[in-house]
Amino acid sequence: MAVLQLKSHQFRQEREADWRRLNFLLEKVEQKGPRSLTDDQLLAIPVLYRSALSSLSVARATSLDQALVDYLEGLCARAYFLVYGARPRLGERIAGYFATGWSNGVKSIWKETLVSAAITILAGVVGYLMVAQNPDWFYAMVDPQMAGGRDPTASAEFLRKTLYDKPDDTNELSAFAAMLFTHNAQISLFAFALGFAFCVPTAMLLMSNGVLLGAMVQVFASKGLGFEFAGWLMIHGVTELFAIIIAGAAGFKIGLAVAFPGEKTRLDSAAEAGRATGAVMAGVVIMLLIAGLLEGLGRQLITSDVLRYSIGIGSGVLWLAYFYLPRPRRLEKGRAANVDL
Repeated sequence: MAVLQLKSHQFRQEREADWRRLNFLLEKVEQKGPRSLTDDQLLAIPVLYRSALSSLSVARATSLDQALVDYLEGLCARAYFLVYGARPRLGERIAGYFATGWSNGVKSIWKETLVSAAITILAGVVGYLMVAQNPDWFYAMVDPQMAGGRDPTASAEFLRKTLYDKPDDTNELSAFAAMLFTHNAQISLFAFALGFAFCVPTAMLLMSNGVLLGAMVQVFASKGLGFEFAGWLMIHGVTELFAIIIAGAAGFKIGLAVAFPGEKTRLDSAAEAGRATGAVMAGVVIMLLIAGLLEGLGRQLITSDVLRYSIGIGSGVLWLAYFYLPRPRRLEKGRAANVDL
């Protein structure tokens, strides 16, 4: 009996600090709620809970005193209900995603986003200059079906009509919106999915999309319609291009994880990066849906240059604010309490 008491005392002495800390955090949550904890404290609870479970298992296996076993059982039960018991409902999860989950995912890949944007812009400049130097390059960069006659041979009058004339058939607009949404969705998804090949396909897709844009801008600018075309494009293009750039950034995230896995295997590193960017890609689909509606309907029905620029610039400001402005501290803690645990 004396030996068992000695073992129990030593066992408690070695681990009691963690038990006390877990108990302190549980009491704080029970009295003041999860928002009273810091981020580090929230992250510490699952770790301390698993440590307490391990201690309970050892205490039972070695037949330590019953009072210690009872204490650990009660402590683990309280921690279990905090960590696993109250899970957010579907509506709360969706609200949490739009409140902080989506924006946090985009913010976590801000470096990759800058690279993706730089590649797109540089490719656009190259496409513009190449077509300006030799118009024949246009046909190698732009699919004739997508161009719809808006090529270097088109007259200024025809190009102006494509910017301002309202179509007679609204079904034509819907079909056009569906086609462009499909095209841009394919670019975005391929830019993300093919990132595992060391980022090369992702970069090529972004360059291809950039030179296409630059070539189209040059066609209109050469006919003195650059300002008008930019407004026509901005009403949907800000959202659409931002979505493609973010998708490319997510692809770069996976590609870098494969190229530089660290201590993990390449497969595990890629899988972890894929899970981290999953929320980002779900948001990209939403952005493309919005851009598709604007592209097929709004930009052709709204013919005012001022209104087109206002919508384009306004949408850009809204997306930047949504993704990159800091959220209230209390909101971040609430999400961590409901989701991260």
